[in-house]
Amino acid sequence: PDVVLHRPSRREESPVTSPATSASTPSPGEALSRPQYRHLVVVLGILGALGPMTIDTYLPALPRLAQSLDASDSQAQLTLSAMLFGMGFGQLVFGPLSDAVGRRRPLLAGLACHVIASVICGLAPTIGVLLAGRLVQGLAASAIAVASQALIRDLFRGLRAAELLSRLALITGMAPILAPLVGSGLLTFTSWRGVFGLLGVAAMLILVMTRSELAESLPPERRIPATFAGTVTAYRQVLSDKLFLAVVFVAAMVFTSLFAYVSGSSFVMQNVFGLSPQWFGVAFASMSIGLSLSSQFNPRIVRKVGPVRGLMAGLLLMFVGGLVMLVLAEMRFGGIAGFLPPMFLVMMGLGISLPNAPAVALHRHGEAAGTAAALLGAAQFAMASVVTPVVGAMADGTSRPIPIVILSATGLAIVVMLFAGRRLRAESYD
Repeated sequence: PDVVLHRPSRREESPVTSPATSASTPSPGEALSRPQYRHLVVVLGILGALGPMTIDTYLPALPRLAQSLDASDSQAQLTLSAMLFGMGFGQLVFGPLSDAVGRRRPLLAGLACHVIASVICGLAPTIGVLLAGRLVQGLAASAIAVASQALIRDLFRGLRAAELLSRLALITGMAPILAPLVGSGLLTFTSWRGVFGLLGVAAMLILVMTRSELAESLPPERRIPATFAGTVTAYRQVLSDKLFLAVVFVAAMVFTSLFAYVSGSSFVMQNVFGLSPQWFGVAFASMSIGLSLSSQFNPRIVRKVGPVRGLMAGLLLMFVGGLVMLVLAEMRFGGIAGFLPPMFLVMMGLGISLPNAPAVALHRHGEAAGTAAALLGAAQFAMASVVTPVVGAMADGTSRPIPIVILSATGLAIVVMLFAGRRLRAESYD
């Protein structure tokens, strides 16, 4: 049977045929009209924004959260690590599951669990309960993330997938811009618990939207049986692809750089540079603008030089920004003015790297997109969960831990791309 992507009205539905299995066959997303394509971008963008909202909205509250629950700064940062670990581990489960039962059911289940986890976090009496709630929240977010990524690969591939991911970044990029502003605004009249209340309401509204607007993209005949043997076969096939693993490593290093900033920024800007929670929200949002802007230039970059060269360009931009930031931190020059401009450069590099890395990786495994997306996401969030407490442990009263991690991660990614880039560029991404 045909797969219905979304329903513009009850009278007129838009069928999407089974995804293509060869480069010569048009991908099913090509059948969408311009209004339908825009509708898809909005729905997937809102879905994708829930993860950054869940991470970033409570960042301004981390210092107060630690005081409220009588926890250390490192323990407060572990609440972020718990969510990131859940997002990484959960994708290993939900990836093959989405290949077996389709994308829609894991999406809806993940959103429902997100609502429940938000309630647990908002009512948490101790740091231990909050850690458990954040872990469940991460598991729920993993189902949403992997199903969304696989759905995109069901419908598009190559250049079109990279372009769609860049368009989505315009919406998802607004989440880290607005989330800390919303979080810091909430702290003026409520506690950190109110932040989780807002997240629960947002997840509920997105659940209602997804249920009515987004239907299945994976037809039954293309599903992989939900058996142990089928799962092992799918993972073995993906793990045997060395080029795929190389891109997964690069994507993980990109995420490591991002979360070095996300996990450390609230403490650096508030405790080192003395910003209030409100001004931290403004500064954090201004950095996110760089990511959103550069992601909108990415489709032009991809059409001109391809996603592989685009990924390399983003990595180089991140490396330069991290190097400038570290030099200024070592010289103790400029204060907050020496931290934000090079960080803006790093964020611009992220806006180019983040959409291109999954587009290159998933292009190679359309037949098991859920499993491939699971491994990609698991690697990204596993590294992010590790780097979060590391940045806290490296705290020395300066901003140096953030650029040190960024330089280390992007340097390794650039080395891998130098070895794998030629073979990756030889592939067709049309």
